[in-house]
Amino acid sequence: MVEEFLEHLRHQRGLSEHTLRAYQGDLERFADFVEGTYLGREGVMAAEVEAVAVRAFLASLSRSKLSATSASRSLSAVRSLFRYGCREGHLEANPAQAVRGPKLPKKLPRELRPGEIEQLLDAAGGDGELGLRDRALFELLYATGLRVSELVGLDLHDLDLKERSLRVLGKGRKERMVPFGRTAADAVRAWLAAWEEVRARRPADLPEPRSGDPLFLNHRGGRLSARSVRRRLDAAVERAALDSCAHPHALRHSFATHLLENGADLRTIQELLGHSSLSTTQRYTHLELDRLLHVYRESHPRAKKDLSGEA
Repeated sequence: MVEEFLEHLRHQRGLSEHTLRAYQGDLERFADFVEGTYLGREGVMAAEVEAVAVRAFLASLSRSKLSATSASRSLSAVRSLFRYGCREGHLEANPAQAVRGPKLPKKLPRELRPGEIEQLLDAAGGDGELGLRDRALFELLYATGLRVSELVGLDLHDLDLKERSLRVLGKGRKERMVPFGRTAADAVRAWLAAWEEVRARRPADLPEPRSGDPLFLNHRGGRLSARSVRRRLDAAVERAALDSCAHPHALRHSFATHLLENGADLRTIQELLGHSSLSTTQRYTHLELDRLLHVYRESHPRAKKDLSGEA
């Protein structure tokens, strides 16, 4: 069944030879474990494999010091093989489906430097109400560090332009107040004014705004979706010729990193981000320390001597 599965990946899914070799290596490692270490006999049929064997395989990978990422990839390959077998009628159940993979370390995206932020915001703006909306979107994302889901969930009554603050409903339906600066406020005002002009031109299909209406709308007047925000950001990234790492969470990460670099304390950053645990926010301190150590080692005369082995 393995060869049949690999042919399916090659011809039906169009996977590259490099990816196919990775699949093949993972599946061969699994077969060697089941036939050699686990059952101790050759010619084991796929239907004979049970979930306990898959768990034992993962445990063996852990003992061999294979990284959690590589072990997770191996489990994914095994799970895909058995899923294919079920779909093609070779198997009645997928023994790997309920097996939990190793816990992977959470990786934060690379933050955008201030110059890159400016490039992105300049590329986001444009003529017309949708260009002004996009500029306001990204200005607010960077100015507040909101999650995209929080941003698109904002209603007009959550916005206080006079005080330049937002009432945000975060994870666990926890409410917090988040301030923002004059630049973001000006961008939001421009967007709302432009949309009012559109509403005036289309009174029949765009009713008068109410306080419970969404702050950010699509061209039909409905609430903007998180997926649409990601698409708009992708387009702005391409226009700005930025690294593809510039996705919505990178703006949240940049917000926190730039605050930390400029002396903000962790508790304040935690409250602004809506983290329930300070340990989540502390990930930013580790990244900042790594960056500072790198700068020190590259720049300080004593550090250079230490690295070169001089006394």
